[in-house]
Amino acid sequence: MKLKTLMMGTALSLAFAAPAFADKADDTLRLAFLKELESVDNYFNSAREGILISRAVWDGLLFRDPETGEFKGNLATEWTWIDDVTVEFKLREDVKFHNGEPFNADDVVYTVNYVTDPENGVKVSANVNWMKSAEKIDDYTVRINLVAPFPPAEEYLAGPVVMYPDEYYAEVGPTGMATAPIGTGPYKVDRVEPGQLYELSKYEDYHDSPKGEAQIGKIEVKTIPDMNTQVAELFNGGLDFLWNVPADQAEKLAEMDDRFDVVNAQAIRVGYISMDAAGAVDPDGPMTDPKVRQAIYHAIDRQAIVDALVKGSSEVVNAGCAPIQFGCDLSVTTYDYDPEKAKALLAEAGYPDGFEIDFYAYRDRPYAEALMGFLNEVGIKTNFNYLKYAALREKREKKEVPISFQTWGSYSLADVSAITGEFFTGGPLDDAMDPEVIEWVKTAGATTDRAERKELYSKAHAKIADEAYWVPLWTYNVNYVLTKELEFDPTDDELVRFADFSWK
Repeated sequence: MKLKTLMMGTALSLAFAAPAFADKADDTLRLAFLKELESVDNYFNSAREGILISRAVWDGLLFRDPETGEFKGNLATEWTWIDDVTVEFKLREDVKFHNGEPFNADDVVYTVNYVTDPENGVKVSANVNWMKSAEKIDDYTVRINLVAPFPPAEEYLAGPVVMYPDEYYAEVGPTGMATAPIGTGPYKVDRVEPGQLYELSKYEDYHDSPKGEAQIGKIEVKTIPDMNTQVAELFNGGLDFLWNVPADQAEKLAEMDDRFDVVNAQAIRVGYISMDAAGAVDPDGPMTDPKVRQAIYHAIDRQAIVDALVKGSSEVVNAGCAPIQFGCDLSVTTYDYDPEKAKALLAEAGYPDGFEIDFYAYRDRPYAEALMGFLNEVGIKTNFNYLKYAALREKREKKEVPISFQTWGSYSLADVSAITGEFFTGGPLDDAMDPEVIEWVKTAGATTDRAERKELYSKAHAKIADEAYWVPLWTYNVNYVLTKELEFDPTDDELVRFADFSWK
């Protein structure tokens, strides 16, 4: 299959005609998201864009230093493991939420007990369901009780588990938090136009956090769902920063090094194809046959897509996890690009002439189209369904998606519990529902012995590969483009920390 080089469209040529540059005079950083957010409420969002806002607006009890991996106190000053399922925190006494509400143990107890209640329907249950409850010892001492031993607990307490103001959240709930967010973070939210615009400003009373205080006074985030339009906005001064720029466009912009800085960084995110192996969508569908799933694996030239489209520091992976994650075993069965083998397997499975199927994706349309092109070549006729992320996730949970191209950034957590534990533990997004894999992954998630955990995850990844429940594709990289006035050093966890921006 020949892959066509993506075109820049008219945006770049128009931009050359009359370039105008933003400056730092109004101390406002302007950037854009490609996707609309499901919700600004941290616990009712699973999109990367929402995670970036969450890290700016809210704090966790802990903070993970992106350079050293060291855990530091954030809303907590110290923490002690009482036993394998109980951790006690001493809280900061100088913290106030953006609305002036003092932070104390009541907020931690309320937040933990709210998000762990299944009736409240937190979007990504794996981020919180390892906690059982929280209890107040005194105003600035709290204990979190775990359901079972959970080795990556500190990763989660420094990441997706953030603290809410109990009085405010009890009054407004997820709907109110989504439209008027209140946190303790380095930025407070001044304005929300759902799905369109988010305006943030520096929180002047931010506590002495390892995150560091905000350096730029205001941040304006627009939703601009077309990258060519974003590039044009960059040229006319409407944006200062682009994120997740496709490789070919980043290469063009890098040639204008007198105007822009282009930086490529690795990301924890991986791409994969998930298939209806358990037959939840169609009990007699082709995806239930391992030979068909193996044929799909053989049909795709993953390296060609990386070389032609993904580029950067990305690399093909053979297991559904990022290499830097604890428990990620890449030494599993793989299926080389071999279209003739794919056709033979389809014939053995009873599909000598192939079959027709709906293929879903929510991002990276050129990558999805390349994947479908390879499948079409071996006789699998794909009907493309390109949806917004929230809509596709909902359809997957309703078991209406037979095959899809997905990505997962693991909330930037360096532990495979954040990906394997999300998709292979019998939850609504588990398309395999393999009892053996579920048992191994669940046991690994509750085992404190690191060697035992690695062995269990290795067994799970081996069977996932042998049965071809997923087709792992590649690791992701991120291209950042910024104006010459802006200072930003990306990290390898795909987190754009707003407080790290500064003007030169």
